[in-house]
Amino acid sequence: MREELEVKLRVEDPGRVSEAISKIGGQLIASVVEEDTYFAHPCRDLASTDEALRLRSSDGVLELTYKGPRASAEGAKSRPEVTLRLQDAGSALELLDRLGFRRVALVRKRRSYYRVGAAIVTLDDVDGLGTFVELEAADAAIGVQGLREIARELGIDWKPVEKTYLEMLLSDRK
Repeated sequence: MREELEVKLRVEDPGRVSEAISKIGGQLIASVVEEDTYFAHPCRDLASTDEALRLRSSDGVLELTYKGPRASAEGAKSRPEVTLRLQDAGSALELLDRLGFRRVALVRKRRSYYRVGAAIVTLDDVDGLGTFVELEAADAAIGVQGLREIARELGIDWKPVEKTYLEMLLSDRK
């Protein structure tokens, strides 16, 4: 299990942000399309316990991830994550279906990953939601202040988006 520390910020001009990432020495790691299928637990309400179960497909890689409850600090969030790499999407979906898990939503995004110092910066174009930057501490020592500094260097206002992409999509459906 690992603990992630990240912040999500909405951006209006992804081209400008991409240029700013290059200017501060960011290195492109990968550009991918990610499809995240989220599931409801058969016996407890994961939304009310602030947990999530996600099956992610990205460039032939399949991962099942449990995300624990969030703790917030200055707009950034920290939460435990457990991830398993899988081989077969069909078998994974059948297993979850047979155990009573129900598919809740699909989040699809085009995502570019960059390394910027001790952080991972992702530029996300999320279907139905718009464009966001996620700043994640690759090294816990960077902390929230380090993420704030990167946002400043990128010219992005520190106005954290507290909701997950899933929460935003589900609230748009209501």
